[in-house]
Amino acid sequence: MSLLPEETMGALRRLEWMARRRMQGTLTGKHTSPDKGFSVEFAEHREYAPGDDPKNLDWRVMAKSDRNVIKQFVEETNLRVTLAVDISGSMGFVGEEAAEVGGEALSKFRYAQFLAAAMAYIFIKQGDAAGLVTFDSGVKDYLRSGSRPSQVRRILDVLHGSVPGKETNVGEVLHEVAERVHKRGLVILISDLLDDPKKIVEALHHFDYRQHEVVVFHVLAEEELSFPFKNFQRFRDLEGVEAMLRIDPQAVRAAYLERLREFVKTMESACGNLRADYVPVNTKTPLETTLLKYLGRRMHARR
Repeated sequence: MSLLPEETMGALRRLEWMARRRMQGTLTGKHTSPDKGFSVEFAEHREYAPGDDPKNLDWRVMAKSDRNVIKQFVEETNLRVTLAVDISGSMGFVGEEAAEVGGEALSKFRYAQFLAAAMAYIFIKQGDAAGLVTFDSGVKDYLRSGSRPSQVRRILDVLHGSVPGKETNVGEVLHEVAERVHKRGLVILISDLLDDPKKIVEALHHFDYRQHEVVVFHVLAEEELSFPFKNFQRFRDLEGVEAMLRIDPQAVRAAYLERLREFVKTMESACGNLRADYVPVNTKTPLETTLLKYLGRRMHARR
């Protein structure tokens, strides 16, 4: 199934229509950037990476040093966006009340795929640069930010080829991403955040230290949020433990919901302290509703 189905494109067209009614820009406005890109004033070299335009290779340096290097220049640029998508095992959970796209009930993983694809499309369509990181216990794919229309296809191809992995290590991975994304920009994390909250908060501070703007889409299923189970249930860990646990939901429900509230509050408070956007996402919410609500709000804030 296409990661940009008609339902999503309809929502994005609505956003584009709303954007055209505003005075300048859509989600951002063009500005002179101190970062290095591809323009007229040479700044320095860097190593070639997949996704870079071959025409910017410096053949003279390559001939002398046998190194593949790219010329970097001071540029006129819009926002640089890095989409960090959690593809760990827990993201594979499908709730009974999950929203559907094309008749398919969306797991947290599939919801994240569609959400990231839409974000990449809208940012690149309006002239920003977007890149992608997928991760579970480590970085699985890293696609450097680019603004060419072909970048959308690259991002979609990586997303389409991703499958839910096993264990996650959100905190450690985000530290690595913070080190790899050198240019100041927007980092959009799409994850269920089911890991040590202290380590995740520390990683969010790392992004703040490097002066990135951060948006956290906290994706959870309705069953994880409300724990509606009544009779004895068998639960299985989706991140590597094969054994099934038989649990009386009535006995653990109150404690579970209290822990969940504390967990969500910790994430929301950490984002608030860092002036990062915290966006709770329930997979029963239609994808287009989530897109219109968040991107519309962001567009309004940047008028």
